[in-house]
Amino acid sequence: MARQQTERASTARRLSRWSANLVVTVVIAACAAWLLPSLMGYSRYVITGGSMTGTYDKGSIVLEKPVPVNGLKVGDVITYLPPADSGVSNLVTHRILEMKPAAGGGMLFTTKGDANPKPDPWHFTLVSQEQPVVQLGVPHAGWVLIALADRNTRMMVIGGPAALIALVALGQLMGAARGNGKKPTAEAPAAHA
Repeated sequence: MARQQTERASTARRLSRWSANLVVTVVIAACAAWLLPSLMGYSRYVITGGSMTGTYDKGSIVLEKPVPVNGLKVGDVITYLPPADSGVSNLVTHRILEMKPAAGGGMLFTTKGDANPKPDPWHFTLVSQEQPVVQLGVPHAGWVLIALADRNTRMMVIGGPAALIALVALGQLMGAARGNGKKPTAEAPAAHA
């Protein structure tokens, strides 16, 4: 009976170690996937709408590299903040449909979402010298970030493992306390010569 309990405990420890190693590996891989694009000069944006469906579906992450504004061309997909009077207050990732010289200098851009029937109703100029242009899209990878934007989901993802670690640590502490509370066994008295 004692041997079976020892074997079960050994199996549980092995499973626990494998699980911990798996979690650490997944966390390291996720961190590398998050940091590596930045280290390589890419910006990341999560597609949260359906206007680019078919090219970059909702939930995709697009990786963008900055290019000089004078290097932009019709057909490039860019992420930008529409003009203040457009009524759109979030970033938009759309394809450049038209470029023409602006009255005050620079270029006047017209964009369109690939899934939209009509071009965007606004025209704009870019104030920066560089503009990120989409280089690559990763389908569905953004759903994780969309979910993490929700406070309750973040609490489960962060709080759940933290609570589990705390429970394991508490169990180990209680086990150690029980082990120290045992009465020492009596030793045989030494013989006097």
